Amino acid sequence: MFIVMIASECAPVAKVGGLADVVFGLSRELEIRGNAIEIILPKYDNMRYDQIWGLQPTHYDLSVPWFDGAINCTVWFGMVHGRKCFFIEPHSADNYFNRGTYYGANDDTLRFAFFSKAALEFILKSGKRPDIIHCHDWETAIIPTLLFEVYKYHGLDHQRVCYTIHNIKHQGICGADVLEATGLKRPEYYFHKDRLGDDFNPTAINLMKGAIVFSNFVTTVSPQYAWETRFTDQAYGLGHTLHVHQYKYTGVLNGVDYDIWNPDIDPHIPVNYNQLTIEKKAANKSALRDRLWLRKDYKPIISYVGRLDAQKGVHLIRHAIFYALEQGAQFVLLGSSPDASINADFWQLKHHLNDNPDAHLELSFDEELSHLIYAGSDMMIVPSMFEPCGLTQMIALKYGTVPIVRGVGGLVDTVFDRDYSNKPIYDRNGYVFHQTDHAALESAMRRAIGLWRDFPGEFYKLIVNGMKYDYSWNHSGDKYLEIYEYIRHK
Repeated sequence: MFIVMIASECAPVAKVGGLADVVFGLSRELEIRGNAIEIILPKYDNMRYDQIWGLQPTHYDLSVPWFDGAINCTVWFGMVHGRKCFFIEPHSADNYFNRGTYYGANDDTLRFAFFSKAALEFILKSGKRPDIIHCHDWETAIIPTLLFEVYKYHGLDHQRVCYTIHNIKHQGICGADVLEATGLKRPEYYFHKDRLGDDFNPTAINLMKGAIVFSNFVTTVSPQYAWETRFTDQAYGLGHTLHVHQYKYTGVLNGVDYDIWNPDIDPHIPVNYNQLTIEKKAANKSALRDRLWLRKDYKPIISYVGRLDAQKGVHLIRHAIFYALEQGAQFVLLGSSPDASINADFWQLKHHLNDNPDAHLELSFDEELSHLIYAGSDMMIVPSMFEPCGLTQMIALKYGTVPIVRGVGGLVDTVFDRDYSNKPIYDRNGYVFHQTDHAALESAMRRAIGLWRDFPGEFYKLIVNGMKYDYSWNHSGDKYLEIYEYIRHK
């Protein structure tokens, strides 16, 4: 099968979050299975160009209709760790992708609508005829509409679209200028509530809503999140649209790339180990303490790795630090916040705990250090308010680090409470709490710390249970191929 991925991110060349890991990991898995995969991305000025091999222009004169004229683009080709990637570079005064940043500009919806149209123009004019076009999140959400309403009449009539929602909170809500720019000339048609018309703002269109309506199939990144987006307020207004189109909507759990996240082969940790040699994990705990100047004592290390923002349960993260110290544990945090007030709060916290030998807050992101934290910690908290999938808990399980998670989204699909799960005891792998208050978090942490301290043999069994889970792309790859085959033959 020939599959084209169109996305705003792909690890490690252009990465902001989990979307990038999914685009790379899924593409790699599908290619291993004998499919032909090509990835189309914007050519950002701030990409990791050191991660691209053989970058060279392949098309100098891709003319993309835009408003009443056209923008000329150069299309570049390069290999990103074995993946075939095309990068679209527009030449216009708008300077769409030379901003020194991936997101956050006032014209983001126009920038990514242009990229989406340019990607379809490139597929059309280069003679590519993929079986499947797989697009991701709001940035490429206009593609299914453009394909169905415009490009199928110009030669792309057999292509099928799979659309994946990674975070439904960000939907690409914008005005009629995007319709005008992309050549969707009948605003009264597209503003209809059954198409792109936003359900809450009569003067706005919703690009993600359009993708749900016009795609052949829609996925999100975990089965639980698929349920939450249909039946709870986690849909952020798109619940009715998902209900109408439920027959083509499902959740497919993201995978972890075990070539990168695997303590048995990880080059970033001092001592490699696996579930047969778990005792070697202790050497990484010692190395983590050396690196972060933590006291060497008989204490568990609890950690948090990730963004510091409202979605991630920042009030619970803050409370967990003090509760861990109060319970005689150590706490390590690695992360930063896009929110200035949250960042300031945690810098103040860092100064407050600066001389505490049982705590270390690293307010940045350091990929190498994150590997050592996964390997050296005993437990990891993931207290998210919502979590479409979450990779943190799946990586922690692989590294024999017991996850303590809030029961939402993909966390529910991957972590099973040691004391209360209905799974057999040998399939339970962590601790789960459900409410968003301090008491709920404390209850789960207290149970985890108590088991570590009072029943080390049982804690060891919990580690082994977690390490045996396979959350690789293998299973997800099966499911996506089933979806692709299904829509190919509809």
